[in-house]
Amino acid sequence: MAVELVADELVEAAQKASGLQTFDSESYREGLDLLVDELNREAPGENFVDRNRRDIVTALTRRLKVHDYLSGRPELLKRPIERPIFVMGMPRTGTTLLSNLFATDPSLRSPLTWEIDDPIPPPKADALRTDPRALARLEMEKKMLAAHPEMGKYYRNSAIYPNECMFFMIHDFKGLLWEGRGELRRYRDWLFNEADLTSTYEYHKRFLQLLQADAPGTWNLKMPSHALWLDTLLKVYPDARLIWAHRDPYTATGSFCSLMSLSMRASTQKDRSAWISENYPWQAQEHADRIMDFRDRHGEDRIVDLHYAELMRAPIPTMRKLYDALGQPLSTEAKAAMKAWIDDNPQQKFGKHEYKLDQFGLSVDKLKPRFERYLARYDIEPEG
Repeated sequence: MAVELVADELVEAAQKASGLQTFDSESYREGLDLLVDELNREAPGENFVDRNRRDIVTALTRRLKVHDYLSGRPELLKRPIERPIFVMGMPRTGTTLLSNLFATDPSLRSPLTWEIDDPIPPPKADALRTDPRALARLEMEKKMLAAHPEMGKYYRNSAIYPNECMFFMIHDFKGLLWEGRGELRRYRDWLFNEADLTSTYEYHKRFLQLLQADAPGTWNLKMPSHALWLDTLLKVYPDARLIWAHRDPYTATGSFCSLMSLSMRASTQKDRSAWISENYPWQAQEHADRIMDFRDRHGEDRIVDLHYAELMRAPIPTMRKLYDALGQPLSTEAKAAMKAWIDDNPQQKFGKHEYKLDQFGLSVDKLKPRFERYLARYDIEPEG
């Protein structure tokens, strides 16, 4: 008999692992139930089930711990989050680079990889990069990169770099990280078209209020798929500053498909190439279309544009222009820190991420109808 995931058992496992019983709400349950059902339909083997069981229990355990900590310090939930910066756009358009540059600015506060993964207790301001938990992760990361140096060319990350909001929003079980575990069509369609992410962004705010307990600041936040739920985001963060990272959509889509093919290979033993070529170009288009729809409703000026080609060609002048558009002071110290980060992280430091559209049965001609509206509206510099 095939091993399956059972939602109630996963919740019980998280409660046992944490020693805690009470969640802040049951908002996670709808997504969890649908995700578990979809994963069981995918059912490619015991390793797949074990991996997803571990990751689901981890997400539930962290949510329990977050609620428990905030229950002990309820005053944290009254502290505002003012004028946060959100970086978004189609996947693979330079959002990670931009977020990393923002993170070098001492006047901004970024959710770092290690503290997202291990948020209790929240860090002190003077130990964001020297907390023992951060140092332990850095040592583990050093060994991993030594063993697999090629991984750095796919996604630039580190324990002390900022990471995507996705990695704590998934505690509400509404997120594209879960969707990328296989051909989860029903979960995808629910997430894009039916799910209400109000609770997810409310949890997002709670998580940041936890992290800023003893290390406050103006938040620098990044996740391409913020593009999909902008009206919901602004319900929770009405004074948010929004940045759209633009890049050649054909290059970005090829890179997106390549990254997701790696994710699928790690997750499932089935051949999902047909699903990759169908699903991820569609998702890339949805990201662009939904931002344009938002601008049609709220005006062009509600979002600041940033072009990947300009950032790569002239990073510091481009950042200066961006700061001006955001109404954010750019100090001499921040400019020097950005330049130092760029000098230490050349584009192909860990090798070049090689991919071609035809690997996925795609071509520029096939994709043109998807991006016709986007390319007609914005002057995007072509690549290759």
